Amino acid sequence: MIKIVFSTNRRAVDRLLSATRIRDRATDLRAAEIVARVRRGGDAALKRFARELDALDGPLEVPRRAWETRARELPPAVRAAIASAAAHIRRVARRQTPKGWRLNVAPGVSVEQRVIPLTRVGCYVPAGRYPLPSSLLMTAIPARAAGVPEVIVACPRPDAAVFAAAIEAGVDRLFRIGGAHAIAALAYGTRTVPRVDKIVGPGNRWVSAAKSIVSADCGIDFYAGPTEILIVTATGPARWIAADLIAQAEHDPDARAVLVTPNRRLAGQVAREVDRQLRPGRGLKPTPSIALTSLSRHGGIIVCRSIGEAIDLANLAASEHLVVGTEALARRVWSAGAVFVGGWSAQVAGDYAIGSNHVLPTAGAARFRGGLNAADFVKLVSVQRLTRAGLGRIAKTVTTLARAEGLEGHARSIDVREGKPKGLPPRKPRKPRKSRRSRN
Repeated sequence: MIKIVFSTNRRAVDRLLSATRIRDRATDLRAAEIVARVRRGGDAALKRFARELDALDGPLEVPRRAWETRARELPPAVRAAIASAAAHIRRVARRQTPKGWRLNVAPGVSVEQRVIPLTRVGCYVPAGRYPLPSSLLMTAIPARAAGVPEVIVACPRPDAAVFAAAIEAGVDRLFRIGGAHAIAALAYGTRTVPRVDKIVGPGNRWVSAAKSIVSADCGIDFYAGPTEILIVTATGPARWIAADLIAQAEHDPDARAVLVTPNRRLAGQVAREVDRQLRPGRGLKPTPSIALTSLSRHGGIIVCRSIGEAIDLANLAASEHLVVGTEALARRVWSAGAVFVGGWSAQVAGDYAIGSNHVLPTAGAARFRGGLNAADFVKLVSVQRLTRAGLGRIAKTVTTLARAEGLEGHARSIDVREGKPKGLPPRKPRKPRKSRRSRN
């Protein structure tokens, strides 16, 4: 079921490591139409799409008292797990929040960095097969830790766990909307749904397409495609590796789960373990069919010539989740959404309770950014201050560079402050004329 290929087969390797993008023209066009209708039609259009696509029956917003009522339905053990996970996420997010500073660059010249939280943030919580309270925690808690005053949640089918997570994370308002119409409402606002400064959180292809469309008018975190895991190791246990591959594969038929190893024997053991763990009766209902589809379409094992070649392939793939067997390998990673080191660092623990964020870049985006964090919810604004003497120290640098760029107005803005006539540059001294006698 899970295929084994050798690194010398470049075409097969490229197929296994290439980014999975699920956007298509038809989805983009339909999402753009939905976004435009909600932007023009406001609540009326939003309610129409919510009834049609989310099976909404009732008001868009869930009142706070209903959160508390529903949350009480949750088993105490689940509420305790939500509180524990939230505490870890909050500790990490507080450490991630950028700090302000002020620096005297030169006498009379200072630069300050102000850290200003966004005013209002929208957190999207998927509810495709199941609502994901963990995604609510991962998005709302960093926003709160960064100082965002108002946090809004959109979830098409919130359950008791989502309501408990919303209470734990300090969410302000929660709307029963999903898909492209939820993204449009958050980006542009309606009479009921307030406009936000930024939208964060994973979602299906409609959510991803809509986030891309509204990104010119509203901040977004990043495009989030199907989930990915890449494991690089030369040692087992094979059953642990197989379990990790299956865990990621059960998310989505388009998920990508790959092992890269120089150990041919381990490759065979892992392949057999995957088959064994996915056999009927192994207790994986209802997800075995999803994992089977994912692993047969996109999963695989690459046998390399060396562990160095394996880590090189991992860096080129820039996977969402990268699991490496040793600290030495971890030091050689330069492209990954999140890195998990050693057999005990199960990637699924990062989905819930380690405290790092599980909203991560996919489809190769880890080449240029990491996962969602508290810094995504603030603006770093620089404040400059000059004294008269400070301006005098840097005036020549400014005017010289401005004139080198052909921007005379820039240079004169400095000249007028230095008292030069009409802000004009000083005249060049005229060369003395030679007398006729000297010419003879």
